[in-house]
Amino acid sequence: MAKIFNVSADCKPDKHYMVDLTDRFVMIKELIDEGSYFTINRARQYGKTTTLRALYRYLQGEYYII
Repeated sequence: MAKIFNVSADCKPDKHYMVDLTDRFVMIKELIDEGSYFTINRARQYGKTTTLRALYRYLQGEYYII
């Protein structure tokens, strides 16, 4: 299946082109490991939900995520 650009909902890595978020996840994980708070605050259609869902997949081996 060919990947497409998605502009209307959360992105799914197997279906949509996505930016590599690994660097962001490393920074966020450092904050979590330190016990720090952080926010994800951007305008609509900026990838907040996609980022949180991908972060869930990134961290689920080490943390219980709710």
